[in-house]
Amino acid sequence: MNLQTLLFLAPPILLALTFHEYAHAFVANMYGDDTAKQSGRLTLNPLRHLDPLGTIMIFLVHFGWAKPVPVNPHRLNNPKKDMLWISAAGPLANMALALISGILLRLIATVGAPHQQSMTGVLAFMLIMSLKINLALAIFNVLPIAPLDGSKILFGLLPYKHENKVYLLERYGPFILIGLIVLGQFTGVSIFGKLIWPFVDFFSKVFAGI
Repeated sequence: MNLQTLLFLAPPILLALTFHEYAHAFVANMYGDDTAKQSGRLTLNPLRHLDPLGTIMIFLVHFGWAKPVPVNPHRLNNPKKDMLWISAAGPLANMALALISGILLRLIATVGAPHQQSMTGVLAFMLIMSLKINLALAIFNVLPIAPLDGSKILFGLLPYKHENKVYLLERYGPFILIGLIVLGQFTGVSIFGKLIWPFVDFFSKVFAGI
């Protein structure tokens, strides 16, 4: 990956990560927990959300992370239900950005295929990357493996009598997550890729027709 490609990839990646974390902070504040706001995370400034190592890893191995938004469940009126929506806010924000990227790509397509080296061509490339990155981030995060958002969404959906099972999954979730990522790097067969990319392709066609 050359420097020019990295420069074109940086804006959609920063936008995807920033809106994901901002959405968590916004919904948490809406439900009565201003912990993220007090921590300076209720902002669209990407520097407040980026984890240096996580950002570097995105470019090196195409997997990374931002700093998790702090949430205090004890400050929520209905922690179980509220945490579900706070957790879902990040992936939903990415889906919204993917939809906007798809609509803009459709508008560009109405004036014809842009030349690769033109400003319109560069914009189209960045929008395609924005579409793919946001879809991948949204779908990856709804997987029910701790500490991903999907584990908290699952917790909010399950009846109280099954909560102990989720606690068990949360204990071993990070090890499962890291193990699957490392396995994919060594074998060249990404389990997450096989789960995520069919959905990315499907929504790319729905949102942008590509």
